[in-house]
Amino acid sequence: MALTVEQGKEIRQTQTSSAIDCLRSHWPEYLMEVAEVGIYLFFTCVFASILLSPATPVRPLADSDVERRALMGLAVGATVVAIVTSPWGKQSGGHFNPALTLAFYRLGKMSLPDAIFYIFAQFWGAIIGVCIARYLLPSTVSGLAVRYAVTTPGARGSTFAFVGELVISAVLMFTVLVTTNSERFSSYTPYVVGLLYTSFIIVEAPLSGMSMNPARSFAPALHANHWHALWLYFLAPSLGMLIAAEVFMRARGGVPPYCAKLHHANNKRCIFYHGAAPSSASRFQ
Repeated sequence: MALTVEQGKEIRQTQTSSAIDCLRSHWPEYLMEVAEVGIYLFFTCVFASILLSPATPVRPLADSDVERRALMGLAVGATVVAIVTSPWGKQSGGHFNPALTLAFYRLGKMSLPDAIFYIFAQFWGAIIGVCIARYLLPSTVSGLAVRYAVTTPGARGSTFAFVGELVISAVLMFTVLVTTNSERFSSYTPYVVGLLYTSFIIVEAPLSGMSMNPARSFAPALHANHWHALWLYFLAPSLGMLIAAEVFMRARGGVPPYCAKLHHANNKRCIFYHGAAPSSASRFQ
C-alpha cells in the first residue's frame, strides 16, 4: 500500500532523529575510526617511503621486490594488529575500512546512520593520515618511487587487479566472520587478520597493489592526483566482502554473526547489534 504524505514525513523525521541520536551517542567511536584509519595510512606511507625511496639506507638492504614486499607486509600486518588490539580498536570494532563496515551493515550488525558515519569517518581519517605523512616527509612520500603509497593495477592490467582485490577481500571478510564467531578462535582474530595482510602484500600486491580498502586507495590517489582505475578499489573490495557475508550467512542457515567487532574480549562499550554468542560447537571450527 502506498504511503501517505504524512506517513512519509514521519518516516523521514524518524530517520533524521535516529541519525542525530547516533551522532550524539556514538561520536567517540566515529573519531576512533578517524584516528585508526589515519594511523594506518600514515604508517603505510612511512613504510613505503623507507622501503621504496632510493634515498633511504634501507633500500639497498632489500635487493628484490619480494624482499621489499615481505618487509612491507610484516610492517603493515603488525600495524593492523596494533590498531585492532588498541583501546580505540577494541571500542570502535577496528574496522578502518568502508568495505568491511558495509558488509557488517548488510549482516544487520549496525544501524544505517552508524554505517554512514563510520564510512565518512574512515575516508576523512585516510585523507588526514596521508596529509600528516606529506607534512612530515614532503620530499620522500611525494617522490615517484613512493607517490603516497598509491595503489595501481599491476602489469597484467585492471581485470587481474579487480579479481585479485575481490578474492582477497572475500577471504579477509569470511575469515573475520569465521574466527569472531568461534569461541575457540575469536581471541586470535586480530592476529589472523594481521597475518592475512602480510601474506596478501607479499603474494597479491603485484596484481593490484593490495588495497582491500576504498579509503586506503582514495586518499593516496587524492594527494597524488592519480585516478587511474580507482573505481576497482571501490567496487572489488566492497563486492568481495558482501559476497563473503552472503556465503557466511547461507552456510549458517541464515544465522547472523554475533557482533561487528574484530576484538570482543574487552570491557569497552559496544554500539553494534548482537546475535547469538560464539559457540564451541560452531560448524566452522
